[in-house]
Amino acid sequence: MGRDPLAWLRSPCVMGVVNITPDSFSDGGEHLAARAARRTIDRMIHDGAVILDMGAESTRPGAERVDADEQLRRLAPLFADLVRRPPDVALSIDTTRAAVAAAAIEAGAVLVNDVSAGRDDAQMFDVVAERDVAVCLMHMRGQPRDMQDDPRYTDVVAEVVAFLEERIAVAVGAGIAETHILVDPGLGFGKTLAHNLALLSGLERVRRLGRPVVVGLSRKGMVGLLTGRPIEGRLAGSLGGALAAVARGADVIRAHDVGETVDALRVWNAVAGGQA
Repeated sequence: MGRDPLAWLRSPCVMGVVNITPDSFSDGGEHLAARAARRTIDRMIHDGAVILDMGAESTRPGAERVDADEQLRRLAPLFADLVRRPPDVALSIDTTRAAVAAAAIEAGAVLVNDVSAGRDDAQMFDVVAERDVAVCLMHMRGQPRDMQDDPRYTDVVAEVVAFLEERIAVAVGAGIAETHILVDPGLGFGKTLAHNLALLSGLERVRRLGRPVVVGLSRKGMVGLLTGRPIEGRLAGSLGGALAAVARGADVIRAHDVGETVDALRVWNAVAGGQA
């Protein structure tokens, strides 16, 4: 048994997003060079992120799949840099491919952020269990390329909770410690604006699963629909959503704008009676 893979988790806290992709909806192309990615990582560390989530496959609506070999090609220079200069915060790998997860863990990742919740690759849970790291299980209906094609639910909160409960059971059955599991309701992943708002309002029901809750709404389409702002103008709306999520039980906010999100959570936490 190694060190606690969730030792970084201090609720509420911020997970910084580092997309090593040409086509992510918000920062696609910005970090394809390892040096640029490292600058972003250094800035996010300085700004107060407690964990950095690296990914080499876009999961924006309409995105096509990227195979493991191409993900590894994009990530390899950054992995080499991180091995030489390990950051002062935890590392997460955003992937549904077991081979990519294994390589990232070798480079120091302590969390696998799997938007498929272990459904895309039958080996994923084995990799997580054998290496004794943590996993974040997210709800998504369909695949990124088709997930926004008229998604429908009878009770979106109940259905998301039931899905996450089932995936937790499968992960535990595969040998993953339940204490190493986080859950994410998957805002924007096969949901309309009404579904996303219902999930945010009902986040306490997700919290009742007993696992730390990750919420990612930074710069997403739901913020654009609510504010009428383009991607570059969605900071204030993203912060409003982050605070609403934390007020309803979110433990980790996944964000592009780390410094501003950290500041917002510090003020919220101080007012709520926590530590400033």
